[in-house]
Amino acid sequence: MAFDRSAFLSAYDTLLDRWPVPVEPIDLDTPYGTTRVNAAGPADGPPLVLIHGGGSTAASWWANVGELACEARVFAVDRIGEAGRSAHAGDRPLRTVEDLHGWLDTVLDGLGLTEADLCGHSYGGWIALSYALRRPDRIDRLALLDPTGCFTGYSPRYLLHAVPMLARPTEARARAFLAWETGGIPLDPDWTRLHGLAATFPAARPITGPRPTPEALAALRARCLLLVAADSRPHDPRTLTARAARLLPQAELRTLDGVSHHALPYTRAERLNTELTGFLAR
Repeated sequence: MAFDRSAFLSAYDTLLDRWPVPVEPIDLDTPYGTTRVNAAGPADGPPLVLIHGGGSTAASWWANVGELACEARVFAVDRIGEAGRSAHAGDRPLRTVEDLHGWLDTVLDGLGLTEADLCGHSYGGWIALSYALRRPDRIDRLALLDPTGCFTGYSPRYLLHAVPMLARPTEARARAFLAWETGGIPLDPDWTRLHGLAATFPAARPITGPRPTPEALAALRARCLLLVAADSRPHDPRTLTARAARLLPQAELRTLDGVSHHALPYTRAERLNTELTGFLAR
C-alpha cells in the first residue's frame, strides 16, 4: 500500500485539533532536515520534551498535553525519517545512535534549551533513556512510559504478530495488529486512523542500540519515573518491572493496570497524567 501523504496529514491535523490547549507549531532547521515541534503551555514553564513511540507521531499526546501544559512548556517532537511533519533534507540521514543523539542536541539547541525534562513512550523511551545517559547535563527529570529495549527484549509472540505488518505494511494490517495488542478494547478512531496511515510511511529501519549496561544505569543522574503497562505485549511486564527495580533502584516505579502498550498514552489517561504531573512538579 503506497503512502497517501494527503490523507496522512489530514489525519494528523484532525488529531492535533483535539489538543485542548493552543498549539504553536515550530519548524527547526537541523543538519538532518526540518524538525516539527508542537509546543504548548506557558512560555516560562519548565521545558518538557515528549518523544513518541515507534509508528506514532507528536500529535498523539492529545489526551495528556492538557494536564502537562498547565505548568510545563511542552514540546512534542516528530522524529525525522518517520511519519510526521518533520522532513529529511540533504545528504545526512540519521544512521547511528550518535546521529540520533546529535539530532536531539540540535532540537534542544534550536528551542533554546540547555536543560529539559524528557518523556518517552515505547521506542521513544529507549531514545530518552539513552540520551539521558549520554547527556547527563541536559536532562533533569526523565519519564519512561512502558519503554522497549531498555530492560528486556521483545516477546517472540509479539514479534510473530508484527511480522505481517512489517513485511507488507497496510493500514488494515496495522489496525489488526493494534486490535491484538490492545486486547480488542474500543480504540479511538482518529488515533487508529493516523496510526494505520503512519504504518505505510516508507521509513528507514529504526535506529537502535544495545540495552544500557548495569553500570550505565547505576550512573543515571536524572530523576526517573518508570510507568509499566500491566497488559503490555511487546515484553512481559513483570519481567520488565523486576529488572528495572534491580537495575535502576533510584527510579520511581509504577504499574498501570488495565493499560496496554500501544494505547498507553490515552487509555486511562487520568492515571497517567496524575503520575506524570506529580513527578514533574517543581
